[in-house]
Amino acid sequence: MNPKLPPSNRHRPNRRQCLAGLSALGLAGLAGLAGQGVPARAAERFPSKPIQLVLPFPPGGSFDPVFRSLAEAASRELGQPVVLMHQPGAGGVAGTANLARIAEGDGYTLAVMHNSVIRAPLVQRVNWDPIKDFTYLGGFFGLVTGVCVARDAPWKSFNELMADAKARPGAISWGNVGAISINRITAERMARGAGASFNMVSFKGGAEAFQALIGRHLDVYADPGFGPQVQGGRARLLAVFLEQRHKSYPDVPTLKELGYPVAIDSPVGLVAPKRLPPEVLQRLHEAFRKAASDPAYLKQLDAFDMLPQLTSPLEYADYARAQFERDQKMLAEIGFKLD
Repeated sequence: MNPKLPPSNRHRPNRRQCLAGLSALGLAGLAGLAGQGVPARAAERFPSKPIQLVLPFPPGGSFDPVFRSLAEAASRELGQPVVLMHQPGAGGVAGTANLARIAEGDGYTLAVMHNSVIRAPLVQRVNWDPIKDFTYLGGFFGLVTGVCVARDAPWKSFNELMADAKARPGAISWGNVGAISINRITAERMARGAGASFNMVSFKGGAEAFQALIGRHLDVYADPGFGPQVQGGRARLLAVFLEQRHKSYPDVPTLKELGYPVAIDSPVGLVAPKRLPPEVLQRLHEAFRKAASDPAYLKQLDAFDMLPQLTSPLEYADYARAQFERDQKMLAEIGFKLD
């Protein structure tokens, strides 16, 4: 008859049970440590795959080579490709607006932001908010709007053009990209104040508009990106929407000089969807800020008469908020009502 085991040994686990228990404890411990370390390691690894940069205009316009060169420089800083994705529509609003519907940003989808997107909810019914539904990464350059006609057009000065528009109301076509662009709204206000009127025509992008202008299917085009056409002798620049004359065109007057109280501040930057992790925001801003000093990018800005204008994420978000309020006031002053 075997003696009974002492009480202390009666339920002692065997070797196999001990190993199983240690394995379970080890896995649980590793899982806990992994859970604690994920945010830090994820931030260090970002980006681990290509980043999409949505350009809300068709290929071929002035934004195309500018942002392509910026994306290439940022790719070198980030160690991953930044791929340009054209998503035109709604006057350059639709592609960027798509990001507003993403619940939470991860840094792998970005978009170009410009003032027409900020203004969109004031002039059309949308289900997104330009202030709350984006993470602002920073501003990068300012647009310069110029009033252009074809080189063989009959108007040699802006005053000649306005005199003709007064004499023939609605007979002269004036092109812009987007029906809600500030350039179009400003031009209509300016013409009305001077007792003139133009036939306003909207285009999807600058390339299409300049093609119409040079082919004499459009009389006037007033938007940014005129540099190559003017410098190439295909278009004539009559005036600029600036506070001071453009350094590259010292003989071209500002509209203010000509007696029209018009100047447009139009910065362009980048946004991501809302709730972007702060460490990812910082990584992206630093990479694109460094990319903005790349010689190839600066050469493209100069070619299209755009002005370097770097701002921080906070500064750009503050600008968007203030611009929304300015546009709200301006639209109320002209009696605009949302249908």
